[in-house]
Amino acid sequence: MDWKLELVAVPVSDVDRAKAFYTEQVGFNADMDAQVSEGLRFVQLTPPGSACSIVIGAGITDAAPGSVVGMQMVVASAESARQQLLAHGVPATDVQEFPWGRFTFFSDPDGNKWAVQELIPRS
Repeated sequence: MDWKLELVAVPVSDVDRAKAFYTEQVGFNADMDAQVSEGLRFVQLTPPGSACSIVIGAGITDAAPGSVVGMQMVVASAESARQQLLAHGVPATDVQEFPWGRFTFFSDPDGNKWAVQELIPRS
């Protein structure tokens, strides 16, 4: 049986601000934005090429905004990803080299922390 991770909740304090950040600055696709009920707004966002999405909104999670650490995306080039983030006003760290890959890091407006990894060829 396959077990596929397809949706991860990211707690935010301002849904519209977070949606704009992830779509307009980071480049995620806005898949859905639905006011399900008075206390539930469901906004699904997907990084280009990813099979896994994030969900932000009202009534989604009890976690504190900004409490997510270690969300990770994989890209072909960490430096290209960093340059794209910087070009869209997202502060991203210099690319750092580790034995398991090259990384740049950024945070959303609430402080949820993301890692962007370039895999290194295995020998």
